[in-house]
Amino acid sequence: MSGFETVIGLEVHVQLNLRSKLFSPSPVGFGGEPNSRVSVVELGLPGVLPVVNEKAIEVAVRAAIALDAEVQHETKFDRKNYFYADLPKGFQTSQFDKPFCRGGRVPLGDGRYGALNRIHLEEDAGKNMHADAGSTVDLNRAGVTLCEIVGEPDLHTPEDAAAFLENLKQILQYSGVSDCDMEKGSLRCDANVSLRPQGSTELGDKVEIKNLNSFKMVQRALEYEERRQAATLSAGGKIVQETRLWNDEKGETASMRSKEDAHDYRYFPEPDLPPLFIEQSFVDEIRRTLPELPDARRARYASDFGLPEYDIGVLTADHALGEYFEAVTAQGGNAKEAANWVMTEVQRALNETHTKIADFSIAPDRLGELIAAQGLGKVSRQAAKKVFNHMLETGDDAATAIRELGLEQISDTGALEAIVQQVVDANPKPVEDYRAGKQKALHALKGLCMRETKGKANPAVVEELLLKLLG
Repeated sequence: MSGFETVIGLEVHVQLNLRSKLFSPSPVGFGGEPNSRVSVVELGLPGVLPVVNEKAIEVAVRAAIALDAEVQHETKFDRKNYFYADLPKGFQTSQFDKPFCRGGRVPLGDGRYGALNRIHLEEDAGKNMHADAGSTVDLNRAGVTLCEIVGEPDLHTPEDAAAFLENLKQILQYSGVSDCDMEKGSLRCDANVSLRPQGSTELGDKVEIKNLNSFKMVQRALEYEERRQAATLSAGGKIVQETRLWNDEKGETASMRSKEDAHDYRYFPEPDLPPLFIEQSFVDEIRRTLPELPDARRARYASDFGLPEYDIGVLTADHALGEYFEAVTAQGGNAKEAANWVMTEVQRALNETHTKIADFSIAPDRLGELIAAQGLGKVSRQAAKKVFNHMLETGDDAATAIRELGLEQISDTGALEAIVQQVVDANPKPVEDYRAGKQKALHALKGLCMRETKGKANPAVVEELLLKLLG
């Protein structure tokens, strides 16, 4: 923005990969019958006491280590008081002045980082649903474990904000902290944005944007707010500190409410939960068992597989896609060929069927068998695509599909010599052109041979025989 600098801070809520809730044994799951995964703890019945889920602490610490953050050895939970239908207790159990983690950073992909202020644990609220007939509440989500990851206000472009979120998602998926599925609410983001005069170090009045359901929405909403705030300030107006909702259809934000401050929630220490003390040995053991992170995988794909930068970027963008690629390579042998198949045919099929790689109908070992068959000359690249589509439709393995389609490639020299000789004898003009130095004539003869064999001939063997016959 001309004359202004944009300042962006992101607040991300991530649902942890756990089977039970933060303070109760209620199971965690997406969807299902409303209010079917609720216990007396979430209902806030009198005399009920919460118990901390130890696994939640372990997974949260894993997130902190993966994000280069500092785990605090003494931490506690607090009550954040507000009344709303999706929170029967009348307060949310969260962390205020002693979060379990401080600091941290998220790579932006070009050697720069977005700094984190803190990461804290809290329970999720339920879900309100409104219709003409009235309002209902589903408490299945109430009490589910969340990590709130609070970024410092040190991002300066919407593009940096999108890169921050993409890289954060990768790290959390790779470390097994969360599936980060925005469609299921496993990752939710609010963005704070303000403008200040170029060269100023004082932060302007900020606006919080909610209802951001994709990283693309985050970027579009921030771009809109940049323009709106710059126009207001340039006209001598003042930015109102408020919460605004993003309307993706209209491509604009709208005022929701004035912004609350922390003291409005009347935080105080949770009297039913004692302080937690996290030992260094506990942190060290989690660090030792931390899975491979995105940067390490990118480096390994370059050194072990020799893949180009573009392929590495595509295959490591999604942890599950990378796992699929590696399983294909283990069976098929050729890493570059496996990368090509995964990035083209597999992703095309996923997009067309709106399927995630975890639910893809062709198992990686079966795709690896097809690639291996292609490498051994049993089937051509073109025929392999037909085999792949047949496998998609029928669930057959590669060998069965090749046999049923009759597409096994002919690589036997003896079987092809007569066909190549016949093509050469029947087509004197391209033979004469080739001998006169016209290389395109060789391709024409090769195509005629392939037509004679209905595409089953091994192109490399056909070319070798042609060159031998043509001198």
